[in-house]
Order: sequence, then C-alpha cells, then structure tokens
Amino acid sequence: MRFTEKTQEAILQIVEPIMDNCLDGSNTGNHAKHVRDFTDRLKAIVTPENLASQLEYRPHGVFTRREFVCLFRRRESIGVVWRQFVSSTDDELVNHAIFVERDGKICIEHCLIC
Repeated sequence: MRFTEKTQEAILQIVEPIMDNCLDGSNTGNHAKHVRDFTDRLKAIVTPENLASQLEYRPHGVFTRREFVCLFRRRESIGVVWRQFVSSTDDELVNHAIFVERDGKICIEHCLIC
C-alpha cells in the first residue's frame, strides 16, 4: 500500500519518529541527525553551514513537545501540521512538514516551524 493511502494513525506512526529525530538533531546542532530523513533536494538546501546559521539565533530556546493538529493528503505527499512548543516561551508555534516516499523510504520534502 502506498504511503499516501495508509490510515491517519499509520501515517502518524511513521512520521512522528522522523520529526522527533529531525527536531532532536536541531536541538543538539547535529547536522547529520537533523537531515537524516530529508530528500536530496532538501539536504542540498540545509547544509551544515545553513543549519549553523539557523541555530545562531534561537530566541525560542529548543523544541520541546508538539501536538498533532491535522493531516493533509495529496496525490504524492502527506502534509502534517503540529502545534509546536519550545523551551523559552509559552508561545505556540506552527510546525508543518511535507512527507514523500522516495525509493520505499519516507522523507521530509519541506519543513518550516514559525
């Protein structure tokens, strides 16, 4: 069964650990961990230097917990939105990511937290 045809619960079981790893890599400044599940396109954008520049200014502290908000199904991808919490403020951020299947592996094609 194609990734995009799975149940919402099955999709979340796949993408939640991927996002956990991505955010942990960001929190620790570990580029290899952060981009482990990125598509080649996104890896070309988020170079070690790019990630370091993103992490220079962290007014929010580090990423903590997140809450699932919704899932969007597209023909070739799945979009997921979470309410993202951080360590240094009570502000609620939006974490949204697009997941695609590449050669049997689920990858992050796009991710933005704002």
